[in-house]
Amino acid sequence: MKSSLFVSAALAAALAATPSAAFAWGPLGHRLVADLADAQLTPQARAQIQQLLQGEPEPTLAGVANWADQLRESNPDMGKRTGPWHYVNLGEEQCHYEETRDCPDGDCVVEALRRQAAILADRSQPQAARTQALKFVVHFAGDIQQPLHAGYAHDKGANTFQIQFEGKGSNLHSLWDSGLLRSRGLDEAHYLAQLQAQPLPAPSPAGSALPPPAAAWAEASCKIMLRPGFYPPGAKLPADYVTTWRPVAEAQLRQAGADLAATLNAALAK
Repeated sequence: MKSSLFVSAALAAALAATPSAAFAWGPLGHRLVADLADAQLTPQARAQIQQLLQGEPEPTLAGVANWADQLRESNPDMGKRTGPWHYVNLGEEQCHYEETRDCPDGDCVVEALRRQAAILADRSQPQAARTQALKFVVHFAGDIQQPLHAGYAHDKGANTFQIQFEGKGSNLHSLWDSGLLRSRGLDEAHYLAQLQAQPLPAPSPAGSALPPPAAAWAEASCKIMLRPGFYPPGAKLPADYVTTWRPVAEAQLRQAGADLAATLNAALAK
């Protein structure tokens, strides 16, 4: 999904054919996750991140938070190869993850996050490899907390579930990527301040371990998607859908920030 809120009919058809083409949270959401994590870094992690991001156009976690999505334009071959790393389909399995069934060849967000965190933590790796791994970790920690990135295979993470939002055609995945957040009408700085005013969530169980407990994160995210009312009864959203589900999306951003910080602090502890 591009930065625009709604998809055209042509893009909707493309998304239906290729589930990996959908982004999670959109640029704003991924930057917010990175901003939230940045505030929770240890001095050791912060120093290493500064070193790893030297030379980047915006050498911050937020500045690289959308790099993995931008690959689809900047490096199409790599973008295509890493596309399956952005999601895992658990809805049909009642949100229970089994690696051999759900992530063949390691091509899903659970194993990609684990793998990239291990590269980031490995001081024997070249700096370029660790920098790239950092970019992936920042992004995938956000992806895994978007419930539809751990959703159903049959509707491609709700990319094919069509809805009407603010009088225009869209799909449920698009709404969760960006629509719910943009309905606040806040820029990044003001949204960040609002999220930081909320109670700080504890990292998920074993969140400071390496590899990170990404399977548990995906399972918990998936279970949100199974809650009654998450899928509207039809294309027309209930009047209270946004006010009901936006706080849930914001809580997921907050949790993603805490878990990302814990992962980075563990990977960069020395």
